[in-house]
Amino acid sequence: MNLSALTIHELNNLLKSRETSAVEITKAVFDRISSQEEKIGAYITLNREQALIDAEKADERLSGPDSGSLCGIPLSIKDVLCTRGLRTTAGSKILEPFIPPYDATVIEKLRNSGAVIVGKVSMDEFAMGSANENCAYGIPKNPWNTEYICGGSSGGSAASVAADECIASLGSDTGGSIRQPASHCGVVGLKPTYGRVSRFGLIAFASSLDQVGPLTKDVTDCAILLNAICGYDPKDSTSVKEGVPDYCSSLTDGLKGMTVGIPREYFGEGLDPEVERSILASIEKLKEAGAQICEVSLPHTEYGVAAYYIIAPAEASSNLARFDGVRYGKRDMEAESLIDMYKESRSSGFGDEVKRRIIIGTYALSSGYYDAYYKKASQVRTLIMEDYKKAFSQCDVLVSPVTPTPAWKIGEKTNDPLSVYLSDALTIPANLAGIPAMSVPCSISKAGLPIGFQIQARHFNEEALLKVGYNLEQRLDLVGKKPSI
Repeated sequence: MNLSALTIHELNNLLKSRETSAVEITKAVFDRISSQEEKIGAYITLNREQALIDAEKADERLSGPDSGSLCGIPLSIKDVLCTRGLRTTAGSKILEPFIPPYDATVIEKLRNSGAVIVGKVSMDEFAMGSANENCAYGIPKNPWNTEYICGGSSGGSAASVAADECIASLGSDTGGSIRQPASHCGVVGLKPTYGRVSRFGLIAFASSLDQVGPLTKDVTDCAILLNAICGYDPKDSTSVKEGVPDYCSSLTDGLKGMTVGIPREYFGEGLDPEVERSILASIEKLKEAGAQICEVSLPHTEYGVAAYYIIAPAEASSNLARFDGVRYGKRDMEAESLIDMYKESRSSGFGDEVKRRIIIGTYALSSGYYDAYYKKASQVRTLIMEDYKKAFSQCDVLVSPVTPTPAWKIGEKTNDPLSVYLSDALTIPANLAGIPAMSVPCSISKAGLPIGFQIQARHFNEEALLKVGYNLEQRLDLVGKKPSI
């Protein structure tokens, strides 16, 4: 039995029946990493020694009443979440030596649940990217075809799950950074409502947009992992005091009584015909499950990318000012003055894409330009939020493609950042509005690359996402299909 290929809920059954142990599962995952990591390159830092110690503790805990669904389950963690005693780089050279003295709240929750942290996985530097080609520690490969991108910025998370180099993973989503790599790698990825999951200990890119979420092998695992990380956190000023349901209870068969909206603006010029056919075929599956289908409009969708690429860089410009070589991280030791030390540390520590966005953001916030750029983008954001309110008065969820095309070849768009930015056109609006959204695999292209199906719901209605995703998954029979690396 290949333990690393199983899901959380399958392993739970084996652990409860004592057919396997947390140590055996963890060793199986590390064996898988040893055999595949050279081809995939998903990990930045491995945690083998401590993971095996944690697995032994999990086995002891499994023998008592204090064990939950994640006890003994090996997880990978996007390298943007602080892990006490384990290096956290955010994919950047400027944080290469940084070892946090504390855990992010979500990591603390995972540790308390008995989960085993396998290691920290690759990401676009400071989560800035859609292809995971901006990581200072190498480009992870798509397990379905290693010549192709795995998506970004949570590319290492998606690739490690798809390649069975972990059982599940945590990522973060600022403009599609969970859903887009989940779509490209054929796994499930969910961005919760903004404020649903604590951001304490998440290295910030854009504070009004970032949200932590799960990447898993199926929808059931997604519900299990979401249960573990949600909840109010007084250490995070953006955390919302909202009751957290048992998400697994939403995984029921049938969609009778639900209305599914199709936003017409998500189907048009630039959408790959094969992607469109896959999405429309999946909508038919939802109809078979009992859902009513209607067409809705999100008229300001076309302005989402422009608004995002002012708001996000502006917030990044502010957030990344703290990385100055003084308190932690990389410092230029040869500079002759404080100003030179700042300049040289940041110039050598940040990559090109991060520098590009800092410059854009600083310009947008500068005197005389704030009203013309940041204020105007914020007004457009409000219009997008109003579009969603109107749409959700007509339907329970919205469905669409995740990305206009399947994954592209590594290096294909390196010199064309604008086309990469536009690949997020269908995921960005959910971040601007703060609503939950997820990607569920819906087909495999003729070229052998996965295509994802996006579901969006109103604030704090993650149950609707999971219910629709679960029903689609049950009718597509894609679970268990693995890439041949």
